[in-house]
Amino acid sequence: MKVILVNGSPRADGCTFTALKIIQERLMENGIEAPIYQVGSKPVIGCTGCGGCARTGKCVHTGDAVNEVASNLRAADGLIVGSPVHYASASGAVTSFMDRLFYSMRSSDLKLKFGASVVSCRRGGASAAFDQLNKYFTISQMPVVSSCYWNMVHGFTPADVYADKEGVRTMQVLADNMAYLIKMKHAANLPLPEEPPRAWTNFVREDLLAENK
Repeated sequence: MKVILVNGSPRADGCTFTALKIIQERLMENGIEAPIYQVGSKPVIGCTGCGGCARTGKCVHTGDAVNEVASNLRAADGLIVGSPVHYASASGAVTSFMDRLFYSMRSSDLKLKFGASVVSCRRGGASAAFDQLNKYFTISQMPVVSSCYWNMVHGFTPADVYADKEGVRTMQVLADNMAYLIKMKHAANLPLPEEPPRAWTNFVREDLLAENK
């Protein structure tokens, strides 16, 4: 059993990492492997919409950890992504990373794996960044794991994060809930549900298109 943790902060050992470290330690106590990937300390190119991943199954941009994380995520049970709050949103690096990670993976690679996001901030904007990151999971058939509060920690230094006792507890409960759900899924050992045929619906009406031709 394995959960992939992604640190989207430019600081490899800062507040976001501290929150993820608390989760990692708790997951490991629950018998869950939990490697942390640092992706925010170097520039991360955004998705260029080239379509190369549709042909090769991998992102064509290879200067970061997107393909490595994708490969490990296919064999994992869940994903937890962490980010600092930048202007009431996730960091640019982790946003670019997640865009390419999710766009380059097939829906079957992500379906019913568990997802969660964690954000850290000095003061405000956490809930907006939290909502942004959760949208990657909810469009990918990934159940979002919750905690006893929204998954955020507050502080300017790692010491501040540890002093945020409610935030620490929120991270611990999140890890426990993630581990519990993964174990339940393994114990049930049920096949994935079959999907109805795919349908694409545009927001432009066909009759109006015909009129404008």
